[in-house]
Amino acid sequence: MNRRRHSAASFLPFLLVTLALPLLGGCTSVPEGIQPVSGFEADRYLGTWHEIARLDHSFERGLEQVTARYDKRGDGGIAVLNRGFDPVKGVWKEAEGRAYFIGEPEIASLKVSFFGPFYGGYHVFALDPDYGWAMISGPSRDYLWILAREPRLPSPLLEDLVTRAREAGFDTDALIFPPPSVAPRKAA
Repeated sequence: MNRRRHSAASFLPFLLVTLALPLLGGCTSVPEGIQPVSGFEADRYLGTWHEIARLDHSFERGLEQVTARYDKRGDGGIAVLNRGFDPVKGVWKEAEGRAYFIGEPEIASLKVSFFGPFYGGYHVFALDPDYGWAMISGPSRDYLWILAREPRLPSPLLEDLVTRAREAGFDTDALIFPPPSVAPRKAA
């Protein structure tokens, strides 16, 4: 297995670096109409999550088997390790970052950085009561991720989450379901 560490610009799932460059202040905001989860328990969110679906962005284009690992940091933040396999180049790509709550830690609204002072918004707006799946938005509806503790979700559940994302204003027709996840069948 060939493993290389890449810069943040080459692989940043769950990051909003492209928005961090133009505006430092407004890039962590919550999209209008999106409500981050309240009653959030960071300790239950820690660990590994698998990417089930995402909207396309250059920083993770073509990657498969994408995961994000969250761990506590000594400074009260959360360490982030994003990882994905590039099947064309046959290499794993990684990006390490840090996240901090924007406000109270009971509200699932964080700012994430993978380099310097540049932060992007990370807002959990739907979360399984057992912390088995989550839906995350960036500072705009151009960013959406569906994550789960397992590499796949049952089709009826995934269909429901996609419907919920569509109702929240995301372009679900543009969702990518990287292997090993499986896109739900579209109704005929």
